[in-house]
Amino acid sequence: MTYNFDPDRWLDNELDALDVVRKTGKLSAADCDKQKDALMQRYDAMVARLDGTYQVMKE
Repeated sequence: MTYNFDPDRWLDNELDALDVVRKTGKLSAADCDKQKDALMQRYDAMVARLDGTYQVMKE
């Protein structure tokens, strides 16, 4: 089975969306940081659940 889901792209999209909400003033800097931390935790858990066919390459 092939995965068409890219967790790195998902994370980038979510972080970009948070930045847009922050810039519009609908989210404070502190709340934005909290949500970014929560996203990173979700990302880490998501990558850990992958069955090993996907490898995150660190440069």
